Amino acid sequence: MSSIKQPVIFCDFDGTITLSDNIVAIMKHFKPAGYEAIMKQILAHDISIHEGVGAMFALLPSSMKKEITDFVLGQAGIRDGFEEFLNYVQSQHIPFYVTSGGIDFFVKPLLAPFPIADDHIYCNGSNFSGSHIEITWPHPCDEHCSNDCGMCKTTVMRQFPIEQYERILIGDSLTDFEGAKLADRVYSRSALTVKCKELGIAHTPFETFHEIQEHIEKRLGAE
Repeated sequence: MSSIKQPVIFCDFDGTITLSDNIVAIMKHFKPAGYEAIMKQILAHDISIHEGVGAMFALLPSSMKKEITDFVLGQAGIRDGFEEFLNYVQSQHIPFYVTSGGIDFFVKPLLAPFPIADDHIYCNGSNFSGSHIEITWPHPCDEHCSNDCGMCKTTVMRQFPIEQYERILIGDSLTDFEGAKLADRVYSRSALTVKCKELGIAHTPFETFHEIQEHIEKRLGAE
C-alpha cells in the first residue's frame, strides 16, 4: 500500500459481512402482501433502492420488530474470517467503516459482538412508533449522486479525499457498483465481480475475509 496515502476500508454488510442479503431474506420469510412487485421494480431499476426498501418495510407492522430481528439474528451467518480480518486491520491502524444499505435494527445487533465503533457504522435507520415500519435515511446522497441510494456509499467515500486516502471497497452487489468506480482497490464477490468485469474496473474476487487479509498482507510486505 502507498506510504503516502492512508488506507481506509469501506465494507458492505448484507451478502458481504453476512452470508446472505438480510432484506431479501426478511421479505421472502415474512412475505408481506405486495413485496414481490416492489422487489421486481427495484431489480429492474424502475424505482430506486431508497423508494423500494421504504415501500417494502412499510408493508410490515411495527409490532413485528422483535420477531423480524430474532429471525435475522438466527439466520444471518457471518462470513468466515471477518473477526480475524477486523483484528488485523486494527493492528495495522487501517480505519474500517461498514457502509450498509441495511437497517439499524438488525445491522447493529449483528455487529455488536465485534469491535466496531458506532460512528464507523453507516446504515439506514428505522422508526417503529407508527402502525407499520418506517425506514429513515440519515445518510442521503450528496450533490454528486443522483441515484437516490438511501444510504449513499459514494457520499461516505467522498468524505475521505482521494489525495489523502487509498479508498478500499469490499462488496458484492448493486449497491456497491458506484462505490467501486471511486475506489482505489476493490475486493468483490457475486454480482459486483460481474459488474466490475463489464466496466473494466480492476478488482480482486474473494469468498472469505481470510483471502482479503492475505492479499493486503502481501501488499504491505511488498512495500
